[in-house]
Amino acid sequence: MDRRDFLKSSAIGLMSAGLISVPGCGLIRTRERFDTIIKGGTIYDGSGKEGFVGDVAFKDGRIAAIGKNLGDSAAKIISAKGLIVSPGFIDIHTHTDTNLFQAPKGDSRIYQGITSEVGGNCGGAPFVYSDARWEQIKDTERFGYKAWRNIDGFYEALEANRIGINYSSLVGHGDVREAVVGPYNVGATDEDLRKMCKILEEQLEMGAIGISYGLEYAPGCYCDTREMVELCKVIAKHDALYSIHMRNEDDHVLEAMDEAIKAARLSGARLEISHLKAQNPANFDKIDQMLQKVDDARNEGIDIAFDRYPYTAFSTGFTSFIPIELRDGTDEDILKRLNDKKACEKIKKYSYSRLEMFGGAQQVIVAGCNEPSNQAYAGKNLAECCQISGMDEWEMIRHLLISEKLEVQQATFAMKEENLQRLYAHPLSMPGSDGSVYSPEGEFGKELPHPRSYGTFPRFFEKFVREDKILDMATAVRKCTSLPAERARMKDRGLLTPGYKADVTIFDANTIADVATYAKPHTFAQGIEHVFVGGVQAIDNGKHTESLAGEIIRRNI
Repeated sequence: MDRRDFLKSSAIGLMSAGLISVPGCGLIRTRERFDTIIKGGTIYDGSGKEGFVGDVAFKDGRIAAIGKNLGDSAAKIISAKGLIVSPGFIDIHTHTDTNLFQAPKGDSRIYQGITSEVGGNCGGAPFVYSDARWEQIKDTERFGYKAWRNIDGFYEALEANRIGINYSSLVGHGDVREAVVGPYNVGATDEDLRKMCKILEEQLEMGAIGISYGLEYAPGCYCDTREMVELCKVIAKHDALYSIHMRNEDDHVLEAMDEAIKAARLSGARLEISHLKAQNPANFDKIDQMLQKVDDARNEGIDIAFDRYPYTAFSTGFTSFIPIELRDGTDEDILKRLNDKKACEKIKKYSYSRLEMFGGAQQVIVAGCNEPSNQAYAGKNLAECCQISGMDEWEMIRHLLISEKLEVQQATFAMKEENLQRLYAHPLSMPGSDGSVYSPEGEFGKELPHPRSYGTFPRFFEKFVREDKILDMATAVRKCTSLPAERARMKDRGLLTPGYKADVTIFDANTIADVATYAKPHTFAQGIEHVFVGGVQAIDNGKHTESLAGEIIRRNI
């Protein structure tokens, strides 16, 4: 009998005696043996083992027992007959961050079965500032809370606000670099590196789960491999996670993978490649070489895995139409270049090269605008925007960048569906939304986020399990639960086993689906029937209970 079977049999034996074993509390005798029993569902425990029909019981926020028939001695009984009972989904790649202050229920996440997520990706997180910037903001409030300078302050504000999902964060390399080196295209000195490593170590000791690089974005893109390796040595020392949005995801994606893997090799850090993709038609056939690089690294002994969202359109800012070398400096510096004739000629040429790679202006959707005068363009592709405005493509791009003060997003169709199948079939892959918490209510309802913020996990099951049959249910559940939990070192989440947190998602395998669209993204997924966060029911028969039972997940120090 292995340890897990022993725990299960022990829990059932205690039940028969009217006793419950709760970690840290010993044996407890209660009037009702459990707080909740989920009865008669097909249980996939997250380990990759085949499912079985049975019951799952909670007590004091943790899984108390799993068995064929746990009776009915509980304050709440949930029938899961005909449904899948899974650990709560874990999204390893998000940009939620401060959005939880405006949508604390975690609406777009909890409605798709996500109970835990990792923010601070792609080199950016809402903490770590230079001394000069801190002096400017230290006496201000952010979302009603005193300004924070580190992850401790950020976490404390979220805890005071109360949140509906569990949240953890990486440290953004771009923020650390800007705090020490500034927003400029210069190399880091030995003293700069010492300071950066010190800041990173402080954040890790406060509970950050790792570092993220965003090497397609300024100022993170101005680092070299040496800088990456030195910071990753700190990550390896703490057994934290090294996550990377690589330097290139299209024409030079293979070289970018080599750089990412080299930093892991030289530092010993555990590597998570973010949203792995072969972008643009000219690069679609590189997928075999990319996956071979992952396998070769694993066989070499490098701890590597990757995530990907299940859509063929990416989302990023319109500043990606500006060459990296011209994104140097502050926003004001960049806006000045957009009004400089010589610089504009370079940006124009680069913008047209980007459009050509994508396959034309019709591939690029303007995902949302803040200025009232630009609302006619929101949700339209760039070709349609040109028809409305009478501008050509470059004039349209430049107008949006200047009038929106660089804060305009795009969704661009540049990937191949068959490659998605290849990626998800790989044993080291997992879904990661690259999205954020949104809500149809309030100011967020006016925005046009990528539908991945509302539908990543339902679409993963709908498309790759039910329709394409690329994955069986047991494997798919593992990719959404214990695999990301292991990567993020979430020690008591990701499995249905006694003693673990009672984060549970119950869904209908026949109806689970993403119904959000690029034009109407604020649409909740179908087929998610019940969700529990720490034993507290958040979704009941497809409706939110208004609970806010989420926790901050600090790295296991």
